[in-house]
Amino acid sequence: MGVLKQLKDYYWGEKRYFFLSIISLIFATALGLVYPNLLRYLIDEVIIAGKFHLVPVLAVLVVVVVTVKGSMMFLQGFFGGKLGNKFAYHMRNALYEKLQYLSFQYYDKARTGDLMSRLTADLEAVRQFLAFGFAHLLNVVLMVGFGGAMMLSMNWQLTLIALVTMPFLLFFAFRFESKVHPAFRSIRKSFSQLTTAVQENITGVRTVKAFAREPHEVEKFSMHSDNYRITNIETSHLWAKYFPLMELLANMSVVILLGVGGLMVIRGSMSLGELVAFFSLIWYIIGPMWGLGYLINNYTQSKAAGERILEILHHYIHVQDRDNAEALQTEHVKGHVRFEHVTFAYPETQPALYDFNLDAKPGSVIGLLGGTGSGKSTVIQLLMRAYNVKDGRITIDGKDIQDVTIESLRRQIAVVFQETFLFSASIRNNIAYGNRDVSMDEIIRAAKLAKAHDFIMELPQGYDTIVGERGLGLSGGQKQRIAIARALLKNPKILVLDDATSAVDMETEQAIQAGFSEVMKDRTTFIIAHRISSLRHADEIIVLDKGRVVQRGTHEQLLREEGPYLETYKIQYADHPDIAEARGMIAVAEADRKQRREAL
Repeated sequence: MGVLKQLKDYYWGEKRYFFLSIISLIFATALGLVYPNLLRYLIDEVIIAGKFHLVPVLAVLVVVVVTVKGSMMFLQGFFGGKLGNKFAYHMRNALYEKLQYLSFQYYDKARTGDLMSRLTADLEAVRQFLAFGFAHLLNVVLMVGFGGAMMLSMNWQLTLIALVTMPFLLFFAFRFESKVHPAFRSIRKSFSQLTTAVQENITGVRTVKAFAREPHEVEKFSMHSDNYRITNIETSHLWAKYFPLMELLANMSVVILLGVGGLMVIRGSMSLGELVAFFSLIWYIIGPMWGLGYLINNYTQSKAAGERILEILHHYIHVQDRDNAEALQTEHVKGHVRFEHVTFAYPETQPALYDFNLDAKPGSVIGLLGGTGSGKSTVIQLLMRAYNVKDGRITIDGKDIQDVTIESLRRQIAVVFQETFLFSASIRNNIAYGNRDVSMDEIIRAAKLAKAHDFIMELPQGYDTIVGERGLGLSGGQKQRIAIARALLKNPKILVLDDATSAVDMETEQAIQAGFSEVMKDRTTFIIAHRISSLRHADEIIVLDKGRVVQRGTHEQLLREEGPYLETYKIQYADHPDIAEARGMIAVAEADRKQRREAL
């Protein structure tokens, strides 16, 4: 019961339903003892004594007892169901809330299908046990206790003889529980792998079809399905081994009772009515014992499921507010960002950033350039506190970001990610996602700045058009422009463009950048890009390679020195040497004029 004890906070607040369910169960179980006594009285005091006029009275009494017992069983199920549903409600909300605040580090390894399995199938298994399984286990205790006490009061010798196999039955029942629990953990694990395979296939269905890999996906799913089948069959082998044995032990008690009890009746040491009552009571005990394996099976399933749920609830949140963290006040934030000797490494990997320094003054534009794995995105992830820095520190307006609340920090930052994600909602709601308290005019203005308004108005329902899951139905460039509008509408102090125009054509990129020039005013902007054209107007461009800064300066300065930036520039304009030469000469000339003005 250790798992249920750890989950106590999520159902103990509804303990009134628990106690009402238990009280109803106790009354129903106690009323069940009336039947054996009525049978004994009917045989010994009515039929044998010839008092047949009492039969209608006993019949009415049976009807009353059955009605009251049925009402108690209904109340037990009703209150038990209420308890289970209330628990599921609180548990589901707690799990979802925990998932919202788990760090990026957790989601780096988490699988969507596995999480869905825990929030649905595992949660349902625990709910079922709390609602009904626990009551059934308690019912076993009550029926065995009440029934055994009544049998002992009638004939203690026959009781001990009839129940001689019960200790063996209990031994094998608990032996079964110890074997079946690991088996059910394997079933839960294989089921989560199965759901993960389905989720990944549905998510990447376009890629699957593009590469004609349907047979491979069918084979992969069959492999997971076969593993799920094998784990279930192995568990069935345990059932096949233990259940017949427990059934044999239970029926042996009945055989012993009828043999020894019948002999006692023949010898006159026991009445026929008492034997019939004993026969009814032995089933009153054997019935729950017989089903003990099923109840243990139910318990072990809920225990295995509860352990998987607790893994989420108990998972450490790596990035969280300090006890004395202060909230950034939007009206006082200027957007002065500093990286001071920052070094960072992802878990189980080499450092992604070495001794990184940056001083981005309010309103400045910082460009980040580098190949895959150079550390560009890591700079932004650390700024957002997706991860905590290992060495050094990051400040905003002189305040260490680890000393401010995460929510207030991220409210000052708007990010346009390279991989655009849109919710299955209207375009209007997607744009207004970061700031719900906005007017339609503000939404349209942001869409116009992102060059998204025209294509939105061409859609069947305009801004009320529902986009498909993850934005399916829109082109990559259209989704990216909606994401840009979403970031601009947030009106942040710090704007991050993570290769935000990679999915649009050059002409649209230039139009969007023209719109950016307006929204970048008085905002600190970080631009991660692979295109030199996106970085030309940055106040400082930082070139990264394997986490180290290899070049930094303005576009004009970097064109005047040999290095990765100039090589990238030449590669990108290789097909347009006239443009590259003209722009390069203009950039150098502008740099020379600037130097002469400064000298004067």
